[in-house]
Amino acid sequence: MEQEKLNRINELARLSKQRPLTEEEKEEQARLRKEYVALVHNNLRGQLQNISIQYPDGTVKPLRSKKEK
Repeated sequence: MEQEKLNRINELARLSKQRPLTEEEKEEQARLRKEYVALVHNNLRGQLQNISIQYPDGTVKPLRSKKEK
């Protein structure tokens, strides 16, 4: 996510503490937050896909999601 979008998220958060946001600002804030959460979710998923577990017997297996089991 570009730095200017992060700055805008923070700016809208500060504004919301000072005064009520307009409908356009609320929509923009919701859209930017949704985009940010999706980015964080995808980054976390990518990190989890690269994790392997080493068992006491020395075997190493990749971490799988509950859906794959």
